[in-house]
Amino acid sequence: MSEPAHGGGPGQAAHSRPVPAAAGALPWHLRRATEALHTLDVNADTGLDSDEADRRLALYGANQLRSAPTVPLWRKIVRQFQDPLIYLLLAAIAISVLAWAVEGAAGVPVDALVIGAVVLLNGVLGFVQENKAESAVAALRLMTAANSMVLRDGQLKTVPSAELVRGDILVLNEGDSVGADARLITASSLGVAESSLTGESAPVFKDPMVLGGDVPLGDRLNMVYKGTAVAQGVGRAVVTGTGMDTEVGAIAGLLAAAEDAPTPLQREIAGVSKLLGITVIAIAVVVMATIIIVNGVSTLSGLVTVLLLGVSLAVAAVPEGLPAILSVVLAIGVQNMAKRNAVVKELHSVETLGSASVIASDKTGTLTRNEMTICRITTASGQVELTGVGYRPEGGVLHNGNEVPDPALLREARMVLAGGSFANNAQLREHGGEWEIQGDPTEAAFLVAARKLEGVTDRTGEFERHGEIPFTSERKLMSALARHREAGTLSLVTKGAPDVLLKRCTGLQLGGEVVPMDVERRARALGDVEELSSQAFRTLGVAYRRYTEADRHEADILDEEDESTLVYVGVVGILDPPRAEAASAVAEARRAGIRVVMITGDHPLSAARIAGDLGIAKPGERAVTGAELDALDDDGLRKVTRDTSVYARVAPQNKLQIITALQAQGNVVAMTGDGVNDAPALKTADIGIAMGVTGTEVTKEASNMILGDDNFATIVSAVRQGRVIFENIEKFLRYLLSSNMGEVFTVFLGVVFAGAMGLAAASPGEVAVPLLATQILWINLVTDSGPALAMGVDPEIDDVMARRPRQRGDRILGPRMWLGILSIGLVMGVASLLSIDIFLPGGLVPGGSDSLDVARTAGFTTLVFAQLFNAFNSRSETTSAFRRLFVNKWLWGSVLLATVLQVAVVELPFLQRAFGTASLDPGHWAVCVGMASTVLWFDELRKIVLRAGERRRGVQARG
Repeated sequence: MSEPAHGGGPGQAAHSRPVPAAAGALPWHLRRATEALHTLDVNADTGLDSDEADRRLALYGANQLRSAPTVPLWRKIVRQFQDPLIYLLLAAIAISVLAWAVEGAAGVPVDALVIGAVVLLNGVLGFVQENKAESAVAALRLMTAANSMVLRDGQLKTVPSAELVRGDILVLNEGDSVGADARLITASSLGVAESSLTGESAPVFKDPMVLGGDVPLGDRLNMVYKGTAVAQGVGRAVVTGTGMDTEVGAIAGLLAAAEDAPTPLQREIAGVSKLLGITVIAIAVVVMATIIIVNGVSTLSGLVTVLLLGVSLAVAAVPEGLPAILSVVLAIGVQNMAKRNAVVKELHSVETLGSASVIASDKTGTLTRNEMTICRITTASGQVELTGVGYRPEGGVLHNGNEVPDPALLREARMVLAGGSFANNAQLREHGGEWEIQGDPTEAAFLVAARKLEGVTDRTGEFERHGEIPFTSERKLMSALARHREAGTLSLVTKGAPDVLLKRCTGLQLGGEVVPMDVERRARALGDVEELSSQAFRTLGVAYRRYTEADRHEADILDEEDESTLVYVGVVGILDPPRAEAASAVAEARRAGIRVVMITGDHPLSAARIAGDLGIAKPGERAVTGAELDALDDDGLRKVTRDTSVYARVAPQNKLQIITALQAQGNVVAMTGDGVNDAPALKTADIGIAMGVTGTEVTKEASNMILGDDNFATIVSAVRQGRVIFENIEKFLRYLLSSNMGEVFTVFLGVVFAGAMGLAAASPGEVAVPLLATQILWINLVTDSGPALAMGVDPEIDDVMARRPRQRGDRILGPRMWLGILSIGLVMGVASLLSIDIFLPGGLVPGGSDSLDVARTAGFTTLVFAQLFNAFNSRSETTSAFRRLFVNKWLWGSVLLATVLQVAVVELPFLQRAFGTASLDPGHWAVCVGMASTVLWFDELRKIVLRAGERRRGVQARG
């Protein structure tokens, strides 16, 4: 239906500004379509021209809801210093400068300058990390931006919905997301889902005719609104409002006020950071009190030294950079996934993706190629098999695995393919090395098969078409009239449902002869069809009729009566073949503890056949149909979904039933979808996966992830990548927390055992501490961000698909991980303190004769190197650090850079003055490296014990 709507100018020159309904003007839904077109100065038949569209876009801005104001650069910089721990450091700087001034302001306040430099560098690193994460998120939004079809320059064009302007002619099709508010011009069975605006669950059927009076939003049948979805039908509309000047824009303030809830991973990391902060500050207070009591500190200088040490310890031990590093690691991981055709729309969806325990997949195009292929031809003389799959015309014809020995069978097979190719409206063509089809995929299958058997295309080329009886669902047949180019003879070629076709046949092709179709031959032909159907093939029969001189006049006007007295030639078995990589992907998913479920609208036999071939279903398992699901109660549905792997002939509500039932069993469900009716189930699933090639805009918007190639193997690959990303998060958490614990143990135990180590005796009149405040801050600066970020992009070390999915309640920091963190931290602390003891006289290890500055530098260096060794330990909880040791160039680069910087801070005079270090000779360096390596050897022994325990549990489980 439509309202005459050709008004409006061509949209060529500079125009007066098209405006929405102004004060006193009629609202758009009370205007005729012609009036709307005139007001917006556009022609309904050609649309805006591109220049005018660009002008309006520049004038009125993008079609986007108002987002939070962009944070200015200066505010981003200031934000890096808005942290309680930074406030502590700034307070420490102020106290240090005050003490320096009180004591005469001799020289420069070295401690204050060094701490200030560290604060500044930390701020720069945080700023860079935040910007990188924001850039990654912006890139993802660009990749998943919605598109709309419009009429511009007299042609249909697909443009980003953000570039729609008032006056654009929207072309609406089923599955489209409506990109802007618009007044309908034409509509045909156009149903729009407006629940996002009105709460109405059923689609609203639209009518472009003018309304008689003002009505509520839900009754404005001649309008479509931004953010709604076309459930069915087609239509055209002129855009009347964009951006904030839309109905959804009116509630944008409420949308902006709503904040996304943190994910479980974000909450856990925030909790860990808070717990560590409280714990370490308490420890720092205890350490400062202990130092003051043990050393009898009473001078201002001594108190400042103790305060700086405590503050530095608190700052260094709390991984305040965790959220920033987490965002960067997720962003890099998601960008890498996008390069592999899996576009994850939200960074933290990776957390759920890696935990998926069920993948509910469609069949057509995801598990299969979506390329109908003729695999069998059965005629009166037997059956042949066609090799090759898809639309590439490569393959041959075999009989029982060998060349076809029977000329009669070969002749009949040629006639079947020639007939199916002639009574055909599809096209097959090569474009850029790839074969493409236009038209019905089943008809295209004949064109592909014809090129596999020599002589078929030559045979069809001898005839020209002179008429057609189109296919209808009632007749289940399609016929074409063929005229021989040289002889001028006429024939009718018919193809269609074999059971219907056989009823119209009186003859049977047997080699080069036609024999009568008696009862026995008809029964045998029907048996051949049933045999192919039982193997899940779709079947199409081919027959023909030759016109004689007597009935030649009948061919002038074709009708259904011509489809009689046909000669039956044979039947083809057609299959949408599985993707070559699908079976291995299903096996990989099962190995990872992920259950694969097929949900399709296809025939139950076809679904069961493909599911069995791919290893989704057990041998002999049948498909459960949507009708059977409808008849179940809750208990029955629970039992069926627990045991069934194949569902066929399902409706959209059945998909929702299946997903909800699987989730109720504690599963994390990933589900694929392409049609508009899949959107509710995609929203309900833990991970909704939209098809990027065949999917509608609505499903893409409803999803969490979009497949660039519609391939099931890409889903499994994305799950692997999700698990790798999550494992890398575990790696840098293990590294950061254990390294920070090493600093805490070094300072705390150094203060407690200062007398036994000779540390107190080596610093008469001074505060006896194993590390200076500036040295602790240096360690935090050099060893934290670089290696942690490098571990965030670490290649897969352990086989992540060899373990079960994470359960919903699993914590990333479990008891075993905490035990490892604390034990590694303790070994670091002991190794660092022993290095000091070795070089100091009067300690537990006899023979030391170096100064306090040299010994402290050795302990400081040992702790830095121990953390760098720990970077390699932390790449796996149980696998040796020596496995795939050199695969991460970024980790080696960060370790090398940290080593160079440590050598510089020890050996360069100006850094020695700033950080209180002294030069070390080769013997000192060797001891530092050797003591630091004890962290590596201890963890290797710990991993041997853990692996032995896992093997023992595995043997017990199998027993």
